[in-house]
Amino acid sequence: MKSRGVLPDTCAWVEYFKPHSSRLKQELEHLIDKEKIFICGPIFFELVQGMRSDKEKMAITHALSALEYIEVSKELWIKAGDRASVLRREGKTIPFSDILIATIAVENGLSILTMDKHFSQIADVLLYSH
Repeated sequence: MKSRGVLPDTCAWVEYFKPHSSRLKQELEHLIDKEKIFICGPIFFELVQGMRSDKEKMAITHALSALEYIEVSKELWIKAGDRASVLRREGKTIPFSDILIATIAVENGLSILTMDKHFSQIADVLLYSH
């Protein structure tokens, strides 16, 4: 299944905004030029909580505001809860934010660019690979 775009996870954005180069940063730079890139509330939240200054927050949130934003509907919250319940019954402990991000990606036909191993444990998630 081909995705209709990419939802870079928080770890990808953290690497992207660091001054040094990394494989993940290079991959995201390439994707920004080639693919439709999306952002969602949980990723904004995770990024903002780790920012060290108002200047940094303004610069990063302004840059990311240019991306297509996906809102979380009531139905999507319910689907995320269902997904969490299934994962728990399978004995998998996945952070709440990763379950929500995964559900947003699946329901919107997006692949996820990440280094986080949790996403590979969640059914139906399409991980980005070129």
